[in-house]
Amino acid sequence: MIVKRPAMVSLVEEYIAMRRKMGFALEIGGYQLLRFARFADARDHHGPITLDLVTQWAHHKTTCPRTWADRIRALRPFTKYRAQFDPDTEVPPPKFIGPKRQRLAPHIYTNEEIRSILVAASELPPRGGVRPAAYETLYGLLAATGLRISEALRLRIQDVDLEAGVLTVRETKCKKSRLVPLHSTTVHALKRYAHIREDNFIARRWKNFFLLAGGHRLEKDTAQRQFRRICNKLHLHARGSHPTPRIQDLRHTFITHCILRWYRQGIDIDKEMLALSTYVGHAEVTYTYWYVTGVPELMSIAVQRFEKFASADIV
Repeated sequence: MIVKRPAMVSLVEEYIAMRRKMGFALEIGGYQLLRFARFADARDHHGPITLDLVTQWAHHKTTCPRTWADRIRALRPFTKYRAQFDPDTEVPPPKFIGPKRQRLAPHIYTNEEIRSILVAASELPPRGGVRPAAYETLYGLLAATGLRISEALRLRIQDVDLEAGVLTVRETKCKKSRLVPLHSTTVHALKRYAHIREDNFIARRWKNFFLLAGGHRLEKDTAQRQFRRICNKLHLHARGSHPTPRIQDLRHTFITHCILRWYRQGIDIDKEMLALSTYVGHAEVTYTYWYVTGVPELMSIAVQRFEKFASADIV
């Protein structure tokens, strides 16, 4: 009797559910795994995961070596998991297709670029409606706090305390929550949006803070798509390693501007970095330190300070 193996999609869904119960969000990684599973099932693959299948998936509809490496990187934890139940599973070795993915330098927006984006968002139709107000406020909040876009869009009304000037960001990466104090100008902008929101919707009927016309929740893909349209309209050209400016670069910009300001003011970066890391919700302070080496402006200042330190030591 031949026992039919379960479809790859069901195996991946089982794995994702298990990881999420352990506290991992697995958003992008889960999306990649499901694409791989559908790819395998479409080819009627019923045996263990093989390096040949992995290679086919890595090269599927792309000639970009970075994409190949990203796909393999997303697959390796899943193949290790499957190897516990199916010893014939072949786990891709490190650097199986190309080197480990390196973090690309983000686009760091100037203050003028941010202002232009917010003005363009406020001018979206219908003028004076909840739609342009929602986009302007969302983009402004991301720039002013460094929130992840998913964190901002998950905010509920009760999470936005405009009297105390504090946001409650619930269950972000690794299922952690945190309080985010706000600058008075940010509180003022949120209050202005809240008034427009209440004028358009029955109070408390909709739980989400960011809404579009008709009370529809503002979704991540929609916000990103509108942001790209605005950047294209403004003819903003990417200065980082990515082909275009991205909405997540507002988070990078916030962190970078904080560290740049501290450098210029002569503040002890090491003493402040832990607070900044906690504020933006990084699981480890090393993730925040990456910006010193990952952003050219910061690396230049760091080099200058080191040269000054080295020359003083020699003297």
